[in-house]
Amino acid sequence: MRFILREFEKIVCAVLFLAMTLLGFANVVVRYGTNFSFAATEELLTYGFLLLTVFGAAIAARRGEHLAVTLVQESLPKPLAQMVYLLSVLLSIGLLAASAWFSWASLMNLMTSGMRSYALGVPAWWYQVALPFGFALVIIRYLQHAAEHIQSARTAPPATPNV
Repeated sequence: MRFILREFEKIVCAVLFLAMTLLGFANVVVRYGTNFSFAATEELLTYGFLLLTVFGAAIAARRGEHLAVTLVQESLPKPLAQMVYLLSVLLSIGLLAASAWFSWASLMNLMTSGMRSYALGVPAWWYQVALPFGFALVIIRYLQHAAEHIQSARTAPPATPNV
């Protein structure tokens, strides 16, 4: 169970990627074999890419591999650099929380409006139900990485000047 909690986003991404690959492959085989195509594959693949992006962002957040410009932070003295890092963490968490909030509001709007998808005709909120939780997972993973980064900075031995 601990493995699933620790690696949840990786499992989701692997399953999504496998399903999307099989769906795309099946569509190509049917299209070239029969001159017909599965109409819903475009819809399913589009929303699959959306989910893959959000859960992939959680993987990157956990590893600390998000795009960052650290030129200013690296040129500052260590205490000031830590403050800049904390500010960037707070701003990132704020942006992710806003994304989670607005995706939740969008989900609620889709649920109350009764909007349906264009190809399959299923409720449109089915495709968006994982987004707020995905953004919440990115927040959790980002905070985990930030805590590890701050802890390692505190326990790191002081730098010795080159003489």
